[in-house]
Amino acid sequence: MTSAGTPGGDRVRVVVTTDPELDDLNSMLRLVLYSNEIELAGLVYSSSMFHWAGDPARGVEPFRWPPAGARGHIDQAIDAYERVHDTLRVHDARYPAPGDLRAVVREGNVSTEGDTRDATPGSDLIADLLADDEPGTLVLQAWGGLNTIARALMSVEERHAGSPGWDALRARIMARTVLTSWGEQDSAFAEYIRPRWPELELRQVATVAWGYGARQVTPPATHRFYSAAWTREHVSRVGPIGAAYRVWGDGLQMADGFDKEDCFGLRGLSREELEDRGYQVFFPVEEPGAFISEGDSSNFALHVANGLRSWQHPTWGGWGGRQVPDAEDPYRWSSDRFSMDFSKPPVDWGDAARWVPAFQNDFAARLLWSVTDDYADANHAPRIEVTTGLDVTATAGERVVVRWRVEDPDGDPVDVFAWQYREAGTCPSAATLTRGDDREVTVRVPADAAPGQTVHVILEATDRGEPPLTAYARIVLTIADETEA
Repeated sequence: MTSAGTPGGDRVRVVVTTDPELDDLNSMLRLVLYSNEIELAGLVYSSSMFHWAGDPARGVEPFRWPPAGARGHIDQAIDAYERVHDTLRVHDARYPAPGDLRAVVREGNVSTEGDTRDATPGSDLIADLLADDEPGTLVLQAWGGLNTIARALMSVEERHAGSPGWDALRARIMARTVLTSWGEQDSAFAEYIRPRWPELELRQVATVAWGYGARQVTPPATHRFYSAAWTREHVSRVGPIGAAYRVWGDGLQMADGFDKEDCFGLRGLSREELEDRGYQVFFPVEEPGAFISEGDSSNFALHVANGLRSWQHPTWGGWGGRQVPDAEDPYRWSSDRFSMDFSKPPVDWGDAARWVPAFQNDFAARLLWSVTDDYADANHAPRIEVTTGLDVTATAGERVVVRWRVEDPDGDPVDVFAWQYREAGTCPSAATLTRGDDREVTVRVPADAAPGQTVHVILEATDRGEPPLTAYARIVLTIADETEA
């Protein structure tokens, strides 16, 4: 069965490097609710062009960094998780022990922007993972700068370059390691990683649909999921994890002292009044209690086992958005239509807006799990199995019948909707989908489909529980040459 709660195969190992931005805290709080589906091999503090800890010995002052002794946002998220861990395990026994998460927390390279000067506990953890013999993919996520990851690669090079097995190790690392990042928040990738590791895959997963400007790039129908009313009911008032989630007007700051870009905690002031006080207000002021941002969630949303299989290829798309090839770098992928130039007219950057309701409802359900100690009193995602197979070979003009089975662990009715994901497929024409009964759809492949092209059909299975939860199945039809079919 493919479901939101059952991984499709072995879980990849993931290391998160993150700076102390408020949206990183929010993404970390969501991440721990998905730690049952993702093997977290490292949670590492890092710097970026927006945050660094400073280095008194070199006369570098801290910039937007929590004061010494303050609990960092990774630790804050684990603290909240620890309070509800036993309750979460009622809903999925795979939730890791809080101590197991704490065991992989490290401080990485934090002293300055782009800091790679010395090896750190965080970079050493990553370096050891890069060079180990474990099978499978290793995913290194940069929620801030890529500098700690770069320092880890430097350490691997320092330890092994010139040894008899160096060429093989270097090739193996590039073949099995994937970087994901929300933009390039320092120069480490351009200056070191790409020149020295030219075949290391980078997926840029930046999408504004989960960021500060979410309302400017998503349809009005989705905006209720960012509203103060929805956020209070489904997040802020739901247990310790929800209470730790940053919202507009919550009275909090990212660091001590005045920060002209950190006006989110203030309430009762208009944009003009904030600007009169010296703040730079990049996005419209929202009502107290409303969603601010958790832009880095697109990094780990790739690995949520919801049936979209978005991890299998950057162009396939899913809750974390969709990536397209870079015109100049064959090992680099960028979010579809994304631009760091927010002065341009807003669009659905990252192709993520279509998934907002489902991902938000799933978040709300998991928060409810954290405060519901009886499995029967909470909602859980349905499961959908495609009995005719997920990967199908077809010919141009052929009619392909897709059949499925659906189960819901709570006994709720489930509605299944089938649609063609045009952007994900390589066939530019539209397929025709004709529903049969509740368990069947016939897909007519476009008559002009060329051999090697693909058509992606998505099945959305949404239950009628509260909140409604969605699981998916992606059927990929690959067009064969009629003479070979």
